[in-house]
Amino acid sequence: MGGSRLPLRLRTGGFRAGRHRAGRRLRRDFDLPEPITSRRKLAAVVADAATADAYALDTEFHRERTYYPRVALVQIAWRDQLAIIDPLEVPIAALAELLEGDGLAVLHAAEQDLEVLQQECGTQPRRIFDTQIGAGFIGYRTPSLAALHERLLGANLPKEARLSDWFQRPLPEPMLAYAAADVERLLEISDILHQDLRARGRLEWAEEECALMLERADAGRASDKAWLRIKEVRRMEGRPRALAQAVAKWREEYAARTNQPVRHVLSDLGVAVVAQRLPRTLSQLRDIRGVEPRNLRKGADKELLDFLDQIRGADLEIEPRKKVPKLDQSLKPAVNLITSWAAQHAAEADLDPTLVATRSDIEALLRGDPDCRALRGWRAEIVAAPVQQLLDGTAAIAFDGLGKLVLEERSKRPI
Repeated sequence: MGGSRLPLRLRTGGFRAGRHRAGRRLRRDFDLPEPITSRRKLAAVVADAATADAYALDTEFHRERTYYPRVALVQIAWRDQLAIIDPLEVPIAALAELLEGDGLAVLHAAEQDLEVLQQECGTQPRRIFDTQIGAGFIGYRTPSLAALHERLLGANLPKEARLSDWFQRPLPEPMLAYAAADVERLLEISDILHQDLRARGRLEWAEEECALMLERADAGRASDKAWLRIKEVRRMEGRPRALAQAVAKWREEYAARTNQPVRHVLSDLGVAVVAQRLPRTLSQLRDIRGVEPRNLRKGADKELLDFLDQIRGADLEIEPRKKVPKLDQSLKPAVNLITSWAAQHAAEADLDPTLVATRSDIEALLRGDPDCRALRGWRAEIVAAPVQQLLDGTAAIAFDGLGKLVLEERSKRPI
């Protein structure tokens, strides 16, 4: 590995400047930086990066066996510099100053990175640009970072370390190269996307969607809403549902407190059946389908039984379902057709169809759900307005004779 200059100063933006031939691997003009392991050097990185208009950020983490993601590495690139930070050696809470500054944080598929930052730094960036979201507004379908490098820069990202153990130390050079590559040209990709989005008049759309991602990340996972993620509980009614909601909340809070995945505590089916049977003994609990004794260990089984004793005769408030109109039976056959038209309409407009409207979005529109996301912002023009024309009877979907669906003004002349 190269010298100990920290952070690394990139030459001509990191990799050799200019576009590369398709399939050509990136070539380095520099030695990899040594990971930052001291508070002093981290403070210097934060101070300098905070003066930049934008910075690229990525994290490497594991969460297969934990409730919270375990961060193993943080990579930041700004202007002509790049730093790799080792959270196993230095707390990264100091990054909060950078995150809460005025600079635009550029990330790719940022949802879990935001969770990592919230957990480790107690905050998240004030402003973000997610390159995966931005690319969706110019026709890319949920592209990987490697795909954007290939399509926009004509370069290949290293792939060798993708499934590696990021907690091994010291990290071998191929893994450091992999981590560095995720941010080295991310600002360049962001600039290309911004230019294209601005030319198409869609930059505000992308910014709106990125702001919504920040809102969702800030909301986190409320334990009293955990039941909404369990199909078996959503179908229940009355007091059984109230009990199941309480058990789901207990599972979520216990998993968070002990830092293990919720399904390692109790399966979704186990939540529903435990709430229905309300076992009183360990043997009764362990006989329930969906309960794995190996998961309810270290006192978890006894804690759950104590909790069940508390709620058994309690006057529990039933968390209400969101009240939404039911889908008119006559409109059910139209859901698939309109969803197909919306996907085709999006693709023809160089928009990622999944970004525009999913099948559930179309169903919500047809139900008249006031909280449907297709009724808000840029989607209202792209999706909601045409669908409303269909519902009003002023437009119809037809085949154009070439295998495509088209939305046309309705003639009202039956054949």
